[in-house]
Amino acid sequence: MSNLHAPTVPSGPTSAPVTNGSAAHLSFAELQRKKDAIEGELKALSGVLDSHGVDMNTNLLTPDGFPRSDIDVAQIRTTRSRIIHLRNDYKELMALIEKRLHEHFASIQDDDEESTPVPTDQSAPLPDSVPEVLEQPFAKVNSVVDNSPAATAGLKAGDLIRSFGYVNRSNHDSLRKVAECVQGNEGQNILVKVSRSTAGTRTQELRLTLTPRRDWGGRGMLGCHILPL
Repeated sequence: MSNLHAPTVPSGPTSAPVTNGSAAHLSFAELQRKKDAIEGELKALSGVLDSHGVDMNTNLLTPDGFPRSDIDVAQIRTTRSRIIHLRNDYKELMALIEKRLHEHFASIQDDDEESTPVPTDQSAPLPDSVPEVLEQPFAKVNSVVDNSPAATAGLKAGDLIRSFGYVNRSNHDSLRKVAECVQGNEGQNILVKVSRSTAGTRTQELRLTLTPRRDWGGRGMLGCHILPL
């Protein structure tokens, strides 16, 4: 009779408390295996409760305070106790895994920062001072109508166009892409880079903002005529 209330279902592998002292030495892979083992045992123990038709909160006593005779009260109590113990272990284990993950990503960030060379030459050019690589001109402005969008932008006859929005020498397709850019950006600003000859042999590199529109009072949306080079 001394064995009357002994559990009749194995509780699975034992799990020592997961504290910093007992699990800090484990690798991340070992912590992950420990997590999987606890989850598996919790699932099995939950199945034991289900087989009795109870859960962690089901009352195991009769209204007059005696153990119910229709279920194995001793086994259910043992199973519940084991589940509570494992849940506590699981909570501590997940906290430790999260800590390891933070440490791992922090170490990666530190390694990246150490591997990035820090410039020590204060005279090194800033990004804004790096000379811009000029694209080859692909078109020439033949004429500009007064008070047109082109005139307002500052275009002048003789300007060499290096880029017109996303259009350049490599993709202008006999200026068809220029027309597409204009049609698709009515009322929107387009950056136009031009090269302009001035007095003598000097050349100016200009960045102009052109806004195509129909209501300026003339033909087309630009008011200028350009020719391919």
